[in-house]
Parts: sequence; C-alpha cells; structure tokens
Amino acid sequence: MPKPVIPSASRASSEVDALRQQVEALTEENEHLKLLVAKYRRMHFGQKAESQAQLGQLDLALAYDPLAIKLAESVKPSPAANDAEIEKRSRKRKPFPETLPRETVTHMPPATDCPDCGGPFKPLGDDVSEMLEYVPASFKVVRHVRPKLACAHCDHIAQAEAPSRPIPRGIAGPALLAHMLVGKFCDHLPLYRQSAIYARSGLDLDRALLTEWVGHCHELLSPLVETIRRYVLGGPKVHADDTPLPVLSPGKGRTKTARLWTYVRDDRPAGSDDPPAVWFAYSEDRKGHHPRDHLKSFRGTASRCLCRVQCSL
Repeated sequence: MPKPVIPSASRASSEVDALRQQVEALTEENEHLKLLVAKYRRMHFGQKAESQAQLGQLDLALAYDPLAIKLAESVKPSPAANDAEIEKRSRKRKPFPETLPRETVTHMPPATDCPDCGGPFKPLGDDVSEMLEYVPASFKVVRHVRPKLACAHCDHIAQAEAPSRPIPRGIAGPALLAHMLVGKFCDHLPLYRQSAIYARSGLDLDRALLTEWVGHCHELLSPLVETIRRYVLGGPKVHADDTPLPVLSPGKGRTKTARLWTYVRDDRPAGSDDPPAVWFAYSEDRKGHHPRDHLKSFRGTASRCLCRVQCSL
C-alpha cells in the first residue's frame, strides 16, 4: 500500500497565502459592486440634483471597474474587424449637399518617374474623398464712391444721389442687421455675447450700439409686421395660443414670465390655396384684455391651437 503524500510546510504556507489573497480580492470586488449598486439606487430613486451629481462619479467608478476592463479586453475586436466596422459605418454616411462649394486639392506622388524602371507615369484614375470644413464668417467694408463731375462750359456740378441705408447715417448694412437679429431672436444669442464675438474680429461694436440697431430694425420692420397682422386676422378663422416667455426684470435681479401670443392662419386643410402665416404679439402678463385687444378687429372664428406644429410656421 503506497504511503500518502504529505505536503511540506512551505508548500502549505504558500497555498494558504494564495487563498488568502484570493479571498481579499473577492472581498474588495464585492465591496466595489455594493458601492455601484448603492449609487445606481441613489441615481434612480434620489432627487434629480443628487442623481446628476452622482452620475459623473458613477462613470468614473465604472471606468476603473476590473470586471468591465476584463470584459472589454476579452471582446476587443481585431484590427481587421475594426477596419471593416469603420468601412461599414462610412458607407452609411449621407453625402454632402451639392449646393456647398467644392475646393479641389490634388496630391501628386513625390516621384515624377517610376522608381523601378525609370519610365514615365501615365494617368490611371483618381481616388476622391471629401472632408467637410468650416469657413469662419467674415466682415467687409463696402465703400460707396460718388464722383463729382463738372461741366467744362459752365459751373454745373453733377453727382449721383447717396444710396439709402437701413438706418439713417448708420454704419450697419442690411446683411449685418439681419445676422444680428437672427442671432438674437432665433439662435438666442444675447447682444453682449454678439459684441464679444464681433470683438474677436477686431470690431468694437458695444452692446449699447447693438441695442440701438435693434430699435431701428423694429421701426423698419413695423410696416411688414402690420401687414402680416392684417392678413392673418383677415381670414375666416384663426388659431390662437400663448407661450410663456422668461424675460429680465430690471432692478429685481431675476426674471419674470411674459407671454408670446401666437395667431396662425392656415386654411390648407380646408382646400384653400391661401399661403399660411403667423403673427406674434408680446405682452408682459397673461391678462385677458391682451387677446381681446389683439382680436378686436377680427370677425371670424377663433380657436385655441393645441398643435405646436402650426404655431411654428
């Protein structure tokens, strides 16, 4: 009968140390998973502010999760598979609009002759790839020159009349004013931010000057707004709605809720060929006399518009 093999003391000690290290690693991993579960619960059931505050810490903890690292290493794709995935995604890319201007840059080989036999090259084809670039907006100064002409027989002097300007004696052209208004009312860029943007181009257009331009544009566009109002309220029916609008309250250091009243004329669902239009009216509050004043000349049918699509015409 063979004798049983009795492990030596050193071997038994090394096995005990290995088991102890394994237990410590599992304990540490268990505590780490408990921490993640607690953060998940707090993010899901806690208050909104606490959830957002814990989100960044949770992402940081997940970034150093050993289980996630091992899983990522085990499923790491090969370089060939990665290239195939990139090519697959590139095939789904939408083409650039044909209206964009194109700039062609030709890259010729460094050698003008064949490096193997020294023979001349001949055209074989082209590989064309496109890359989207951004051209920053720029300013220009338009100089209006009006020569003076004098008659050689008498003292009569002839000169063309000065061209009209959107703002009398103003320096802003129509395109600059349109750009400023679109930035303020469509892109929600306050005038002080636009002033800082213009300063990067070397232009000193302070906020007070831009404010004056907005006021002049209001006077300039008032006849157009009035024409749209008469057209919208001249139809057989109009859809009305109001939208809360936060505005600054001078002297109080906070904002107040104003109202933007929207009146839409759209008879296309009824088979009419009249073009749709929308008229906006502003008021500092939501009192009932505002829509009554807006619709005092209207003789058709008014309904409250619940469709935000119509109000965004």
